[in-house]
Amino acid sequence: QVQLVESGGGLVQPGGSLRLSCAASGFTFDGTTMGWFRQAPGKEREGVVSTYIGGGSTYYANYVKGRFTISQDNAKNVVYLQMNSLKPEDTAMYYCAADCHPAYCQRGWCAVYHDWGKGTQVTVS
Repeated sequence: QVQLVESGGGLVQPGGSLRLSCAASGFTFDGTTMGWFRQAPGKEREGVVSTYIGGGSTYYANYVKGRFTISQDNAKNVVYLQMNSLKPEDTAMYYCAADCHPAYCQRGWCAVYHDWGKGTQVTVS
């Protein structure tokens, strides 16, 4: 009964900021790898950032490095994605992912996640 619920998306102007939240339930994410992905219309889903909760290993995509920051509140079981200096090309549906497949999981990185949220829309215009 793992559930991931994203929130915080919306419409912002270029250069603006937005903070996304991923509320996790059904498991304790401390000591696991989680990530954020995004998908624009007509394009394939791409990884934004992944991190090992409580381990200090984080990997950002080059196009967001220096602008986006992932963080978490272990007590609340919530993962955040702080997005600054937003650009029109950041427009996409953003998804939270968890429960990495053991064969495709490394500390702070995952190629195959079993659980996904339904997404939250981010529009920069």
